[in-house]
Amino acid sequence: MSAAGSAGFEGEPSPRGPVRPSGLLDLLNVASIVLDAEGRIVLWSPQAEELFGYSAREALGRYAARIMVHERHLDLVVKLFEDVMRTGRSWAGAFPVRHKDGGTRLVEFRNMRLLDDRGDVYALGLAADQSMVRRLERDVALSTRVIMQSPIGLAVLDSELRYVSVNPALERMNGVPAEDHLGRTIRELLPQVDADPLEAAAREVLETGRPVVDRTATGRTPSDPAEEHTWSVSLYRLEDALGAVLGVAVSVVDVTEQYRTAAEAERARRRLAAVADASARIGTTLQLDRTAYELADVAVPGLADIAAVDLLDAVVEGRRSTLGPAEPAVIRALAVRADDCAGDALRAADPPGRVARYGPDRLVTECVRTGRPVMVARVTLEDLERVARSPEAAELLRRAGVHSYLAVPLIARGEVLGALDLKRIANPVPFDEDDLLLARELAARAALQIDNARWYQNARDTALTLQRSLLPSHPPVTGGLEVASRYQPAGGTSEVGGDWFDVIELAGGRTALVVGDVMGSGIAAAASMGRLRTATNTLAALELDPAQLLGHLERTTAGLDQAIATCLYAVHDPHRRRCLIANAGHLPPVRLRAGRPAELLDLPTGVPLGVGGVAFTTTEVGLEPGDRLVFYTDGLVETRRHPLDERLDALLALLEGPDRPLEEVCDLLLRTLHEPENSDDVALLIARATPPGSRYGARTVSP
Repeated sequence: MSAAGSAGFEGEPSPRGPVRPSGLLDLLNVASIVLDAEGRIVLWSPQAEELFGYSAREALGRYAARIMVHERHLDLVVKLFEDVMRTGRSWAGAFPVRHKDGGTRLVEFRNMRLLDDRGDVYALGLAADQSMVRRLERDVALSTRVIMQSPIGLAVLDSELRYVSVNPALERMNGVPAEDHLGRTIRELLPQVDADPLEAAAREVLETGRPVVDRTATGRTPSDPAEEHTWSVSLYRLEDALGAVLGVAVSVVDVTEQYRTAAEAERARRRLAAVADASARIGTTLQLDRTAYELADVAVPGLADIAAVDLLDAVVEGRRSTLGPAEPAVIRALAVRADDCAGDALRAADPPGRVARYGPDRLVTECVRTGRPVMVARVTLEDLERVARSPEAAELLRRAGVHSYLAVPLIARGEVLGALDLKRIANPVPFDEDDLLLARELAARAALQIDNARWYQNARDTALTLQRSLLPSHPPVTGGLEVASRYQPAGGTSEVGGDWFDVIELAGGRTALVVGDVMGSGIAAAASMGRLRTATNTLAALELDPAQLLGHLERTTAGLDQAIATCLYAVHDPHRRRCLIANAGHLPPVRLRAGRPAELLDLPTGVPLGVGGVAFTTTEVGLEPGDRLVFYTDGLVETRRHPLDERLDALLALLEGPDRPLEEVCDLLLRTLHEPENSDDVALLIARATPPGSRYGARTVSP
């Protein structure tokens, strides 16, 4: 409704027809009650039913005081009722009322006398829950105080985008009194402000209900007609409690000084933004190739039309490389990124993974030999011959239209690793000093990440080699078990971990089965795992009870530089058709029996090795020929996105169904449960009980 429309709505119908009711009364949920001269209820609204608990059938005809007022307040209420009926003066106030459920609540009343056309007297009571009334009063008071004292300009526009109200801050900002705003649009009030985008945004807010935040507006106002100002404007749709659209709320902040400062430093800001973007996008993993591609992705198309990341081959192999003046550079291409315009220039680049020799006169060789950038703002044909690896590649660059070249070294910890190679084709502006500054900043940040990835990859390969060398490549042949096993390194960026398994042949045809997990990762975890595996094999030869063996292993763990490990140790006896199992903080194994659902064995969990202070317990578990036991480490089932119970249920579901070869079951579990980005490795061991005397070759297959 416009300001003019609201001013005209004083006891006469609006020229636009009926106006939707306000939702405020619905929010208050005002109850209406009419009493006759004797105090009996003759009218009872649905809101009264909700407020007092009595239905109309229960209330009508009864004395109001008897059902709504506690006995101790009865005399006071009768007196108030008589005063209203006798004098005709209204009474207002809050009064405790008894609800049908027996409770008491404070109700706000407005009571008045009514006369009908026959002169009969009635009492009308309007009532609402006092807590709701007080809450609305506080909300209104708070809103008024905030709006009037806010340093931000605030206004309300009606559905025709005419001012309905403004606060003092906006008065000062516009230089126009508040009363002069009312009923006028932005363009009418401030003709020197670009109002079209603001009004279009306001109509969009009215139509969709989606707010528009931080929309920039510029212009001049009567408060400062000589200077152009910039404002940050936000718009929000206003609705009443019933969802009827009332208009648009507008907040205005003068950001002129900030805008001028930003405009003056725009080029520097863009450079810093590119560096910040690079910091977020480069080095998200410790994978060498991925890190190189992240650098190339940042450079194209903002800095160049084609970018290549090349490392010295010796650096990739973990050796330091120094080039003499007459030495060629042996370079391995890691990543190439090109805009759509690159065409032949992309064909001239070395494909990722290829090792190429660049002569001592080539510009990239000069870059990595000296550790200084090389920039050719406007390249000639002779320059292209020094850019490209071969005459054929130089011709491709010429045909593609390469007109500017820049190479910056990748230097980390004082060592030249390689170069970031940049070319411009479609971008007509040649490389300049600002581009060189940005390229050097990108290269410096990326070089450290590339160097980390290089050393991480070398360390991970070393740890993985150690890990695999410590695991049994072929579990021994046993007389009572068929065994299959797997070890799967962690995916993503994590180092190799300390998971292990073992199958140990004991006297009397018995077999020990072991699965464990040293907490942590890297060479230290792999080394601790190797020592624990060796200790387990030594202790197993003593034919100790599983709980006793874990107790001895606990003391071994205490000497491994604060190492902590979980472990399951089981001894299978095919003659007694049983397994004795002890658990040191590990996930429970799964038992599979023909015709029965897969089950997680209910074992005392115990504490991990290295924690100490708690004795371990041995549990006897039946294992008939054909039964299977599945041992695994937490990397198989734990993820950050799913509850552990849900993942264990998924494991049991995969193991249901017909009996399958153990090797297929291993592959199925790893393929289905071990997610590629999982940051933990997996050891998996599955054993099937066979009749005594049967001998199966147990096999370990590593992917």
